[in-house]
Amino acid sequence: MATERKDIVAFEDTLGRLDIRLGRIVEAVLEPSAPRPAYRLTIDFGKFGRKVSVGRFTQHASDDLVGRQVVGVLNFEPRQIGAVMSEVLILGVQFPGAASGEATVLVPAHEAKIGGKVF
Repeated sequence: MATERKDIVAFEDTLGRLDIRLGRIVEAVLEPSAPRPAYRLTIDFGKFGRKVSVGRFTQHASDDLVGRQVVGVLNFEPRQIGAVMSEVLILGVQFPGAASGEATVLVPAHEAKIGGKVF
């Protein structure tokens, strides 16, 4: 389904306010308390520490996620998902052919420095 493009916005009012960094998934386990099937991910952001995220990346086997570099927004307010406080939003896109909300992670084309800022 095609959607209309959104209005143009200033960098300083949008992307310039977000702290988007590269991390590496060190653990991915199913989170039984989530309202829909989801993984509880532990992501290493280097000098920014390890953060927990709950995300609907279950079209991937957990073993396929561990070790992957991912892109996350570090400065969104934490969000309660089931019994877990999700501290960071891992960016993704719709998984092909999967139900709405099922995602695949955004990854860099090459290995890069953990904790590196996305720009």
